[in-house]
Amino acid sequence: MARINENFLKLKAGYLFPEIARRVNAFTEGNPEAAKRLIRCGIGDVTEPLPEACRQAMHEAIDELGNAATFKGYGPEQGYAFLREAIVENQFAGLGIAADEVFISDGSKCDTGNILDIFGKGNVIAITDPVYPVYVDTNVMIGNTGDADETGAYAGLVYLPCTPENGFVPAIPDRKVDLVYLCYPNNPTGATATRAQLEAWVAYARANQAIILYDAAYEAFIQDPELPRSIFEIEGARDCAMEFRSFSKNGGFTGVRCAYIVIPKTLKGYTADGQEQAIHPLWSRRHSTKFNGASYPVQKGAAAVFSEAGKAQVAALIEGYMGNAKLLREACAAAGLPVFGGVNAPYVWVGCPAGLTSWDMFDKMLNEANVVITPGSGFGAAGEGYFRISAFNTRANVEEVCRRIGATFG
Repeated sequence: MARINENFLKLKAGYLFPEIARRVNAFTEGNPEAAKRLIRCGIGDVTEPLPEACRQAMHEAIDELGNAATFKGYGPEQGYAFLREAIVENQFAGLGIAADEVFISDGSKCDTGNILDIFGKGNVIAITDPVYPVYVDTNVMIGNTGDADETGAYAGLVYLPCTPENGFVPAIPDRKVDLVYLCYPNNPTGATATRAQLEAWVAYARANQAIILYDAAYEAFIQDPELPRSIFEIEGARDCAMEFRSFSKNGGFTGVRCAYIVIPKTLKGYTADGQEQAIHPLWSRRHSTKFNGASYPVQKGAAAVFSEAGKAQVAALIEGYMGNAKLLREACAAAGLPVFGGVNAPYVWVGCPAGLTSWDMFDKMLNEANVVITPGSGFGAAGEGYFRISAFNTRANVEEVCRRIGATFG
């Protein structure tokens, strides 16, 4: 008898975005004319073409693979040195990060789930609420939780409420936790954490022998120079944190797939009998065993993000998306809706009108405005009463979405 992993049976009806896709598909099948004017501002997928510098580098890499003298087969699982060194030089200069502490992958979504392979049972795990669903669902899959209650909260997880009152940055827990997920700039709320707030988290982690899993996938969208872009800007973070980053949103690599995780060699976990164990070699072994490395052309394209031309082209992409966020914020505010985020992040977090749940709002926007948004309740119980709008779209589409918001709620 082939036994299954019954933890998968604890998962709720469907991952958030497949459920959105199901509802949208049902709408398009039943409303073919309205479907022609549908604008998608739900899933955080980019819309603009890859930067020219990246495309050129990938073309050159393909040509290399077509020549016996420059052909490459399997590359280093941890990533080519040229990309790891470029990352350190351009993203972590002066922060004490070494190139061999950077591991290249095919996506931060994968990394934030796969990292659980190297952590044992019995850890107390804290997540923010609202939360990027992958953090929760991968813990469910691996058996770190009990069942979900009627609100969707899973037994065994410590939920850290993020509200307008705390600026969507949770308070330090009043109990000991072992692993804590932090994402700033935040998905879904668009909130950012100040230096003082991150200092408090680092101090907490060090005092409690905890590890911070810091997701900085949206750091490139920070506009305020006073805000930290990396957890490693905080003194002591090398001893208690790892950081996830991605080329998906800044370089438009959502369909190309390239990301990386930074694990300092000084980061320690503990065995059951309390012995220190460096995390770096554990992840290196896991990475080498289960992953053959991102493709050579993709890594060449990613490295081109850090060329002079690449930097200028990426800056233009970010400027465009953040301009979209500003328009969406203004439209929602003009419609009388509470608005958060969208200033240092590409997501706008909006309060629903009185009497409407998050999914009610999703259906209203879909059916009346023909716009796809993301219901806040899909990000956790504290997301109920809100919805997320993604600024990843063309300017023309965003301007039309703003007009429809005004028409729907004006």
